[in-house]
Amino acid sequence: MPHRLHLEKFGPVHALPVLHYTMEFAALVRQAVDRIQPDCIAIELPATLEAHFLRGVRRLPEISVLRYELRRSGKKFQGGDQTVFLFIEPADPLVEAARLAGERDIPLHCIDVDVEGYPCHEEPFPDAYAVRRIGLRSYYGEYRKVFGDSKPGREDLLRERGMAYRLQQLSAQYRRILLVCGMAHLERLKECYALPQAAPLERVKRDGILLYNLHPESCREVLAEYSFLSALYELHRRPLPPEPADGPSLRKSWNAFELINGGKRDIPEEQILYEAMLRSAHHVGRTGESLDRQRVAFRLFREAARHYRQETGESVHVWQKRAFFRFSRNYALIAGRLLPDLFQMLAAARGCIDDNFAYAFCRLATFYPWQKLDSDAPTISLRPDDIAGGSRRIRFRPRSRQPGKGLSPLQFLKRKREKRPGEWLEGFDDSAICSYPPEDLIIEDYGRFLKQKGAKQLSEEQSRVVPFVSSLLDGIDMRETLRNLHEGTIYVRENLRVQGGVGSVVVVFNEDRGGKQFPYLMTWLGEHDQESDMAFYGTQPADNVVGPGICRCEYGGFILSYPPRRMFDVWQDTDYSFARCKSEVLLLAALDYSREKHIVYVAARPPRSCFRQIAARLGKQIVYLPLGSLSPQKLKKLRVFHVLFGHDKRDLAKDYIW
Repeated sequence: MPHRLHLEKFGPVHALPVLHYTMEFAALVRQAVDRIQPDCIAIELPATLEAHFLRGVRRLPEISVLRYELRRSGKKFQGGDQTVFLFIEPADPLVEAARLAGERDIPLHCIDVDVEGYPCHEEPFPDAYAVRRIGLRSYYGEYRKVFGDSKPGREDLLRERGMAYRLQQLSAQYRRILLVCGMAHLERLKECYALPQAAPLERVKRDGILLYNLHPESCREVLAEYSFLSALYELHRRPLPPEPADGPSLRKSWNAFELINGGKRDIPEEQILYEAMLRSAHHVGRTGESLDRQRVAFRLFREAARHYRQETGESVHVWQKRAFFRFSRNYALIAGRLLPDLFQMLAAARGCIDDNFAYAFCRLATFYPWQKLDSDAPTISLRPDDIAGGSRRIRFRPRSRQPGKGLSPLQFLKRKREKRPGEWLEGFDDSAICSYPPEDLIIEDYGRFLKQKGAKQLSEEQSRVVPFVSSLLDGIDMRETLRNLHEGTIYVRENLRVQGGVGSVVVVFNEDRGGKQFPYLMTWLGEHDQESDMAFYGTQPADNVVGPGICRCEYGGFILSYPPRRMFDVWQDTDYSFARCKSEVLLLAALDYSREKHIVYVAARPPRSCFRQIAARLGKQIVYLPLGSLSPQKLKKLRVFHVLFGHDKRDLAKDYIW
């Protein structure tokens, strides 16, 4: 917005103090050009680099790199010459000024001095996002208070006097000059401009300057602003194309109608990522306005969550999203920033969700759609160590990218495909359905774990703590003893025996109150004495066909009841007709079929109070376990199951289920 812009005026010069390679200041350059309509634009860049720099600017949105050797000799500089890399990327104030000058036919002048042996400066500038909130005037004022009295080096004085001399020359030709320079130089440059200056002694020609096209993989690591942000800034420089629909998918499953039509279309991953980026561009601000970095991070999270669900079948829950943004915010504050950088967001994605989500987040955040290998300039591959001498590493291991037998060079599983259209539909000729035995073992084992956890919770609820008199009972209660240390009394715990065991187990992942997300209703009977009867609701098998007669489904909720072969179809039982949702039907069936007194109910929220009254009338008790108290990783593995159309599919299911 215009109120965030601030220009320092001296003579015909309107100076914009900037931080290099920051998106917020690149947006301020556009505002400055629109406001003052300059006769010429001057930027802080040596004239020796101008020709190659402008060639790289004309290549945008493809990112270029200027490479040349900087001589560093003497006692002050050890190690000899230094290779300098100058990146020409969209979200940089100097690049934006040069692009606007070319697009609007405004004369451009590079007024900096080319000096040898310029030292590296690392000044602790405040986070650039503060400019969007407090404006450039307040930001620059605070910077002057902190760093205004710092002493410049010899090279800085030479550069500032040279820039002042060239501004004095330009002021004789132009009435409105827009100067874009680093805020570290502006105050001293103003002082030098007020005094007569002589032409600086400088290098007038530099040999060995090379212009490279940056390798697409290097764009993921070495850009100042991460690729997703730079791409959105580039998209907002021009009118946006129409917003794409949520058509392309990264699913690894097949729909039955897609099989009839010859199989799922192979859509390039680059196209899917670009459409996700284009959708985000329509929701982070209007075209021509400066982007809000917070909105960009939010849209990046949402698109990554969408891809994560398409690939894994798992949703990112509200509490995970809340934890992600809280963790990344606190991580940024510890590092002295207002908003997190890409590394901090990746660490939050891996810690608050999982490695699969972190991979999806990283893949989209580091995607830059316009960078290609076949270019008019030679391609160079760079790593952070080649530029700044240091980097931060983060590792994540998506489940589908584990190395092993049957993996492609990209480390993705080689899924079997149809040899001819409709081949997999031939596997649905058997009307009988059954489960996949390895998954049965997992879910039965987890049901026993929940019974033990419910019994332990009952035991803790019925335990009592008393002062030690004559017996230690079940042991000393250290917490109560320390709490009453002033009394000088030892407290002991007595665990009372729970009357009755745990019978049925109900697990509810999603209540599905709308009734559309999990429409598939089924009741399965145990095949032998080691299996429970089971009733569940889940996704439609036909939506995810992964092999001949093999479908991938996802539980919305299920009930386990032992002993087997006793359960009727609970979804057709009229005794449960007053239930409001599918999870309540399962709970009523658990109360009805359990031979033990206690029923374990696992869900995001406890059941209605009327169910406790129903349980009491039946002489039973509901033990509620919050879903959030269980391991998210274990629940993710448990939630996915497969439906096999025919017992003969069990022999070949291992080739299609991963």
